[in-house]
This record gives sequence, structure tokens and C-alpha cells, in this order.
Amino acid sequence: MCLSDPVLSAYGVASSIPAPINRMMARFAGSFRSGVDINLGVGYVNEETIPRDLIQSALTQVLADPEKYKVALNYGGPKGSPNLIQSLRDFHITRKIGGLTEDVLNRKEMIIGPSGATSSLEGIAHTLNRGIVITDDPKYFIYTHLLERLGFELLSVPQDCDGIQPELLKQKIAALGERQQEISFVYIVTINNPTGAILTNERRREIVRIISDVCRKQNRRIPIIFDKAYELLIHHPAVPAPESALLYDELNIVYEVGSLSKIVAPALRIGYLIGPPGDFINALVQKTSDVGFSAPLITQEIASYFLDHHIQAQLQKVNQGYRAKAAAISRYIDTELRPLGVSYCGGQAAFYYYLTLPEGIHTHEDSPFHRFLNRNTGDKQIDFLNGVEKGPMVSYIPGSFCVHAQGDLVELGKRQFRISYSFESLEKIEEALGYFRQAILFSQQATCGGAMNLLWSNEKID
Repeated sequence: MCLSDPVLSAYGVASSIPAPINRMMARFAGSFRSGVDINLGVGYVNEETIPRDLIQSALTQVLADPEKYKVALNYGGPKGSPNLIQSLRDFHITRKIGGLTEDVLNRKEMIIGPSGATSSLEGIAHTLNRGIVITDDPKYFIYTHLLERLGFELLSVPQDCDGIQPELLKQKIAALGERQQEISFVYIVTINNPTGAILTNERRREIVRIISDVCRKQNRRIPIIFDKAYELLIHHPAVPAPESALLYDELNIVYEVGSLSKIVAPALRIGYLIGPPGDFINALVQKTSDVGFSAPLITQEIASYFLDHHIQAQLQKVNQGYRAKAAAISRYIDTELRPLGVSYCGGQAAFYYYLTLPEGIHTHEDSPFHRFLNRNTGDKQIDFLNGVEKGPMVSYIPGSFCVHAQGDLVELGKRQFRISYSFESLEKIEEALGYFRQAILFSQQATCGGAMNLLWSNEKID
């Protein structure tokens, strides 16, 4: 008897085919050799920044105080722990995060997502009507791939190292004509992933102004989602303190998504959303209820205690560590890769660099550059060490995964890639940068039809 497969929804059909990043990283993870291969692809936080002892102590304190942390090992509520919400409010006010004040926050709602910031973004995608989503390009590929699988259409606006470009945003919206009615929401990552570009305060204000004008013309509210997942990781001293767009939100259209994953620990799964009260927030709370009453209550209470007692020292430690790494990597790129025609963005916040290679050198999965770094060139002198074991493989995110397939940056994306300097040690990252240099030289010779005769020992990393 031959049984047919379950009937999938349109989303199910789209999801049955792995997204490019899913496919690539699954393949790499299956063959990754710890201590040999180098992971600059998956943006895991640096293990050394995770305060294990303090988290363990916070757990002990929470369980020892059932009066304050009630039923900490039971189910929580769909809006999130009142303790954590209060701690987050106090954190924003006392540290003047984004310039937010108690008066501003009193007019807003704060809710905790079921599983980190991404779960709040997923909730947004399920509760807002399908339509056009305006976002920047290069884009946050994990979320935008989800949006496309759910049936949204992306309108991507090119960015530079200061973030999305307002003039291009206005032009793109104007070009929609009557289709402006189909705009569902705007999604901007303030510290862009993949590029590391920092959205300037001037451009934040301009984005709100532009979208507010569209709202007035259409007599409806179009949500602007500012994803601030990396905003607490601005570690370059010359970068001005970012402003919260909630400060100049006259129409109640701004929502900000934040996270503790990057500054404390991803496994706590603490993501939160701040925005004006109303049906949209209510729908998000119900969506959270549908999937399990926000994040595990015990991790929320741990996070609350941590914010109340340890956050200042933790922020300083994390940012000092990433700043030291970023400065060293920038020096290496400037001295070793720039002479080969490489340009880059990033390194001032979060833990990404986005590199652009010279004309003709591509980074996609079928490129000589990618084959070199995955030891699939067919040249045993390159692919193997001593003719026996494969040489070190280096993972990265190709730019073709990051740019919108129907956008303006498709050709440019073919010669770009993202690296993360969070997970690996600086020593391993500098080793990988040396392999990038060799891969560029290999690609140049391969493009010219020449044979590559570069042994691993020929170029040393200073």
C-alpha cells in the first residue's frame, strides 16, 4: 500500500527545502574538526564572555527567595516575568539606554518573547498581515528567509556603513505607487547583521519621519521594527551613543526588539519587545501564550537577578573583549588584505566584519575562493596536509546569502562575505585571515586560468 505524504501548507512546502544558510552550516557542522577547522560562520557568542559562575550564583539566589521569585520552576505568564520586566525597565532608565526615561517607558508596553529575540520577530511575522516588508540590504538573512517562506514580499533598500540610506528608502517607496497600500511593516537591524554597519541617529530619525509621512497619507499605522539585538555591543569609543527611536515616535508606530543573548548568555533565551500598547502587542502576547507562556520562568528570574546585580561589570567585560579582537583584526586586514583590493565594513560594534573582494573574485559555494577554504580544489598540495589529512577548513557566510535575490546588490554580493570574530580565539581568527589571503591569490590565478602552486607553508601569518 502506497501512502501519500502529509499535505503541507505553503509555509510547510517552502520550509521543506533547507534555506541556504541552513544547508551550508549543516554540511560544515557534519565535518567540522575541533582544533583544526575554524568557525567564522556561525555567530556564536564568545564562550569566555558567558559568566557561568554568576549565572550559577543567580540561580541559587532565585531559588532561595520564593517570596520575590514566585513559582520560579513553574509555568510563567504570556507577557513575561514581572521581575524581569521591572529589571529591564530599571536597566534602561538607570543606564540611559537609548536615552529612554521613565516617562517614555510608562507609555509603552514591554513583553518577553518565548525564546529569545528571534521568537518575537517570528511572532511579528505571524500576527501582521502578509504584504511588503521594507528592510535594508544586505539583510538579516535568517529572518528575511522566514518572511519569504511565510509569503511576505521584501523591498530591500541598499545600505552603506551608516546603515540604510534614507534617500533610497524614499525612492523605493515612491516607486511602489499604489502598492504602497501593501506595505506591512518595516524591519531594520540597528547594528546590521551581516555588515556590522551602525545605523546613525540621524538616519533613525529620518526613517521614522519618512514612514510617518506614509502613514499619514494612508491614514493607517505601519509598524517600524528596530531590531536592537547587538546595540549593547557598541565597543568603539568614537561611536556616538545610539538613540531610541521611541523618543520621536509621534504616531505610535515604533517597536524595539532587544536581547540579553549577546551580553549575558544565549541559552537564557531572553528577548523582549518595547512598543505602544494596542491590538498588535495584545496579538503578540497571545502568540507567546500559544507557544508556551514566554521563556522558561527560571531563566527569566535568573536574568532579572543578573540585571539587578551584575550587568555593569558584565557589559564592560564583554565590550572590552570584543574591542580588543576587533582592533587586532582590523590591523591585519589593513596590512595584509587591503593591498589585495579588499574593503570592509564593521568592527565597531557586535562581532562581524563584512568584506568585499576585488572584481572577479566570488565567494559563493561554487567559487574557487570557497573551494580553497573547504579543501575541494582538487589540488592535493592545497587540500591535504602531508598528503593524508585535509587542511584546515574555514567557514564564513557568503554575501550571496545576505543580499536580496531581487535587489540591487546581487552582483556585488557575489564577491562579499561575512566573518564573525566572536567564537574563535584571536589566534585562530588571524590564522583564518591568512587563509583568506591565500584563497584570494588562488582565486586570482584560477580566474586567469593559471595553476596554483601555493603550499600552506609558503605564507606565514605575522
